[in-house]
Amino acid sequence: MTSILIFAPVQLNSDSKLLHMTKQNQKKQLPGDPSLLSPPTEIKKLADLQAGDFKYSIEDFFRLPKKSRYQLSPDGNYFSYLGPYKRRLNLFVQKTNGKRAKRITSVSDRDIAWYFWKDNRLVFAKDDAGDENFHLYAVDLSGENLQDLTPFKDIRIDLVDDLEDVEHEIIIAMNKNNPQLFEPYRLNIVTGALHQLAENTNPLEPIDGWMTDHEGQLRIASKVVGGTNTSLLYRESEDEPFRVVLTTDFRESVSPIFFDFREPHLAYVSSNIGRDKRIIVKMDLRTGTEVGNPIFSHPDVDVYSISYSRKRRVPTAVAYVTDKRHLHFLDEEVRKIYQRLERELAGYEIAITATNKAEDKFMVRTYSDRSLGAYYFFDKQADTLTKIAEVSPWLDENDMAPMKPVQYTTRDGLTIHGYLTMPIGRELKNLPVVINPHGGPWVRDSWGFNSEVQLLANRGYAVLQMNYRGSIGYGRQFWECSFKQWGRKMQDDITDGVFWLIEQGIADQERVSIYGGSYGGYATLAGIAFTPDVYACAIDYVGVSNLFTFMHTIPPYWKPYLDMMFEMVGNPDVDKDLMYEASPVFHTDKIKCPLFVVQGANDPRVNIDESDQIVRALRKRGVEVLYMVKYDEGHGFHNEENRFEFYKAMLGFLEKYLKKAERK
Repeated sequence: MTSILIFAPVQLNSDSKLLHMTKQNQKKQLPGDPSLLSPPTEIKKLADLQAGDFKYSIEDFFRLPKKSRYQLSPDGNYFSYLGPYKRRLNLFVQKTNGKRAKRITSVSDRDIAWYFWKDNRLVFAKDDAGDENFHLYAVDLSGENLQDLTPFKDIRIDLVDDLEDVEHEIIIAMNKNNPQLFEPYRLNIVTGALHQLAENTNPLEPIDGWMTDHEGQLRIASKVVGGTNTSLLYRESEDEPFRVVLTTDFRESVSPIFFDFREPHLAYVSSNIGRDKRIIVKMDLRTGTEVGNPIFSHPDVDVYSISYSRKRRVPTAVAYVTDKRHLHFLDEEVRKIYQRLERELAGYEIAITATNKAEDKFMVRTYSDRSLGAYYFFDKQADTLTKIAEVSPWLDENDMAPMKPVQYTTRDGLTIHGYLTMPIGRELKNLPVVINPHGGPWVRDSWGFNSEVQLLANRGYAVLQMNYRGSIGYGRQFWECSFKQWGRKMQDDITDGVFWLIEQGIADQERVSIYGGSYGGYATLAGIAFTPDVYACAIDYVGVSNLFTFMHTIPPYWKPYLDMMFEMVGNPDVDKDLMYEASPVFHTDKIKCPLFVVQGANDPRVNIDESDQIVRALRKRGVEVLYMVKYDEGHGFHNEENRFEFYKAMLGFLEKYLKKAERK
């Protein structure tokens, strides 16, 4: 199953100079239509409405953690983590037996997005103002010899293999030769030397994925064929050409995870071929056929993940998600490690996030629905578990609201799973409610700590998140029944969640709001356009308003998937009426509730014009619209100060338009 992640925003540096540029300069330099922006004084006035006597401030929920995303060096002698410097996440290192950390990067424009250890260096990725054109950098443990390893304009990189056993080299995929096509390169992180490993030159049949074996040899590729089919390509060694071993419609697919350790022509895969739910099984890559019995399957959900021990060369555990994340152990040694950890960390979810090469030292992360948890260092040989850092020690989990798994039935008989979070210390009936559909749309909401949800619950709102049809993890049928249902049955699933809350007596039907980002932003606009009597107000965060213009402004590296998107969303040439009916911008005459629109100017997924269009159309009709744009952001707000500003305005907006009935 090919899954295209259209929208998954992150959770706002106002630059006052931008607001004082002349209109002539604005037209030349700024994306979108700056004349549509709400004045800063209007946003501040709204933000001031949320001020009150609360134990926790908005900053408490959204400030950068002091220490997060811990990793271990290959030799197990150093911790690394991300921490704030000038309000941006930077890299720090410290000895595992030491007490002081050293900051080794000084980026101040944008957070480091992700990083990993390579030999005795750290390699990290960072984009520019949210454009998602990630460059790869390397730096010594001393903080010296910082270098841009991919110093090319308008490129994007992905990591294929960190080549743990190969000194200085990694394999990346990069669209340097064609913005639509990613090709694999062996990259020396010391010299910067690049060696292209294979070509990807046909935009009509592009290779969209590469995979190595345990020795770092490039032996698997996947190719888009005919727009909506996917072929699995395989070769015995790098000396041979790739050959097609299996071709499927995009609704069915095989996702290789790792090669078998003893028989190098076999691989562990996640597959839904001939079945509704994905399972973990072995596949013979020479023939494209499954071998033996399934390793693991679940009757209710897809299974995507299986882990392994690189040192001992055995599979260890399968992870799957129902209401929560669960592990099915395949290896007794790993089972015992988790049992050991659970004895001291009872009551929390536990995840091993990193290990050294010898696999006797581990970084452990805990979390729950009410806590971002903590990091621990587990030394297996010494049998010691040491707490390293709490992620957000300023938040007391006893003050946070539980996230309760729930389910309800739609008007056409489908079961929808979701999560309900209700405020602590309030009578749990006739509450103001925020409906919060997730982005994607082909992802899912999961149980765990959510800063947005906890902030809203802390301020007295109930929050409902639902995995409407099309959310992944529930099988092919549940996914496919969302095709060409944007604004239709997918939206009905969200609306039926509102009705369910009202029937349960939880929601005050006069005080229901909808807020979402990305596809959730689209669902917000669709909700107030197609069911205008349901919502008292709405907040659209980087959401699509016009399906026609959206299809024409997607990033170049999505274009190989355009035919699949036509199947799932609609084809502008064939499904013109359907897409017109599903585009909120053409139905603004039905919208009557106040709307808050939020956008990153450099968004490569949802162009700023999507927000400009809906704001312009509604203001022509005299509908109240607040419009916030950040010119140093993309698909969601990363920068801490922007998050603070957005959520303050958001709470003021909800205070003004959702709680007003409560004060009457």
